[in-house]
Amino acid sequence: MSGHSKWSSIKHKKGAADAKRGKLFSKLSRAIIVAAREGGPDPAANLALANAVEKARSYSMPKDNIERAIARGSGADAAAEAFEQVVYEGYGPNGVAVIVEALTDNRNRTAADVRAAFAKHEGNLGGSGSVAWLFERRGVILVDADRFEEDDVMLAAAEGGAEDVEREGSSFRVTAAPESLTAVREALEQAGIEVDSSELTMVPNTTISLEDESAAKKTLRLIDALEESDDVQEVYANFDIPERLMEAAAT
Repeated sequence: MSGHSKWSSIKHKKGAADAKRGKLFSKLSRAIIVAAREGGPDPAANLALANAVEKARSYSMPKDNIERAIARGSGADAAAEAFEQVVYEGYGPNGVAVIVEALTDNRNRTAADVRAAFAKHEGNLGGSGSVAWLFERRGVILVDADRFEEDDVMLAAAEGGAEDVEREGSSFRVTAAPESLTAVREALEQAGIEVDSSELTMVPNTTISLEDESAAKKTLRLIDALEESDDVQEVYANFDIPERLMEAAAT
């Protein structure tokens, strides 16, 4: 599985996300607040908000939490006004390209955290545009391939407007245009197909294959270190690591 989506799904399944649920919900709320502030409180008319809510739902964030975050953002909450989006790009160990998206009220603090994580884990922070050209923004949904039939997933996904369905390890990976992500998820759920994760992500056009366990762990440690920052919302990378190695690293 290339990139970050599968790694996130594996950690979520194994309960790693549950141990940090408070921090996770705080990050999800921040994204919803800012999206509502910038584009209004109606997800149907605000794609960024729709995608933020979609991700929150995929991590079982309570409906009340989501609604409170929307209310805070649409009410021009003072805390919401303080946040701005910043993007960092660089390379991790083994030449893996990495994009970090953050929402911060202190650029200097966030930059220092991100720079320290890259330096500690054999990476290098680059300039704007240094790796972004290697990625394309898409909606990605993962479905357990051991529980559901490929034909059923493909049919439901197509009805929702998905672009592609392919099997990767133990998951079906459903790809959609950003504006179709919610519709595709709803189509799958209406067909009785449970979604493991649903998110707007940056899909790499080319990948770096990491078959060696040591190399894989170095890269995954960098990803986890970046995500430890309260300000970091998303981390994208173009690694291609066998699922068995990711499963072992998540234990």
